[in-house]
Amino acid sequence: MKRFPEHLITAADLNKAQIYHLFNKAQYYESNFNHNNNDKFDDLTNKTVALAFFENSTRTRLSFELAAKRLSADVLTFTTNTSSIAKGESLADTIRTIDAMIIDAYVVRNQYAGTPQLITTITNNSVINAGDGRHEHPTQALLDAYTIHKHYGAINELKVTIIGDILHSRVARSNYTMLTTLGAKVSMYAPGTLLPQHLNC
Repeated sequence: MKRFPEHLITAADLNKAQIYHLFNKAQYYESNFNHNNNDKFDDLTNKTVALAFFENSTRTRLSFELAAKRLSADVLTFTTNTSSIAKGESLADTIRTIDAMIIDAYVVRNQYAGTPQLITTITNNSVINAGDGRHEHPTQALLDAYTIHKHYGAINELKVTIIGDILHSRVARSNYTMLTTLGAKVSMYAPGTLLPQHLNC
């Protein structure tokens, strides 16, 4: 299997083998986690994950925080309202400040498309895109694809239709790419003004 990329910015960063490897890991965690004992896995022992959420979020932020802690990582959480960005500090200076605290990875959500990619040019640490503007949301696409995989088995040759406002949906874009990578036949239906012209759907 090809080595995993340093960053996860778009759904296209993962190939089919890598996606199924992540599915197998998720299944392992599900099967071996004992909620009653508050079990933790040691995959991220001695690692620090910074949750950089510059856009409001509840489910995504809490899901990443809980997942990191259950993998034994230390978690540093900050948002725009509680960081010096609210006082005018630049994004680059904020990231450099966090880097100085010695972390290992960023999970980034931002209302502006391209922000996670920009952060990769500032830091030497791994960056995971948890949603950027209208661009992409690859981790949500992983969860959606994993859910389909659990219900249907192999995704190859499944017919999947995504309906709605595709143009403004970062999740729809990532789902289209990831499900196509896994061999599904993906169609999109929406009013013409709400379909991205670059997608062959």
